[in-house]
Amino acid sequence: MLQSDTPDDYILATGVTHSIRDFLDLAFRHVGLDWKEWVEIDASLIRPVDVGLLVGDPSKARKSLGWEAQVSFEELAKMMVDSRLERMR
Repeated sequence: MLQSDTPDDYILATGVTHSIRDFLDLAFRHVGLDWKEWVEIDASLIRPVDVGLLVGDPSKARKSLGWEAQVSFEELAKMMVDSRLERMR
């Protein structure tokens, strides 16, 4: 992106949608916990169902830059948890 002759906007994403619950499940499972025992859900903050599918489309970055995601959703969740744990030490 930074080496491109012409500046442009790109979306860097996997193109796969995940829920917050998916992330919570992976992150808490990584440290041997059940997120349902630690997370309180405030129903007033839940989005209405009609927001549609929210997913990043990386096709422009793939076509223009040859970019491909190298870290999976699962790996990213683990990396984020590990980083936070390291900072807490």
